[in-house]
Amino acid sequence: MDPVSAYEIIQQTLIATLLASAPVLVVALGVGLVIAFFQALTQIQEMTLTFVPKIAAIFVTVALSLPFIFSTLTRLSDRVFDLIANGGV
Repeated sequence: MDPVSAYEIIQQTLIATLLASAPVLVVALGVGLVIAFFQALTQIQEMTLTFVPKIAAIFVTVALSLPFIFSTLTRLSDRVFDLIANGGV
């Protein structure tokens, strides 16, 4: 395997990881910002107020985006396994 092929596999792996984690990270960021604005407006500084809604939103997002995550990782593993089967690795 030449370095170009290795870099290509690494690049595809990083892109697949970013795509698979993007929905959860975006929702966590959005919920965190909404809660931070709510706390700033109401002067409520309760620590559990930040964790419970964010965790609930993350679980819902993971449940809804699981088919997308699965297909993204399946495409990557199919590419890598095809390279292995064809002797490219």
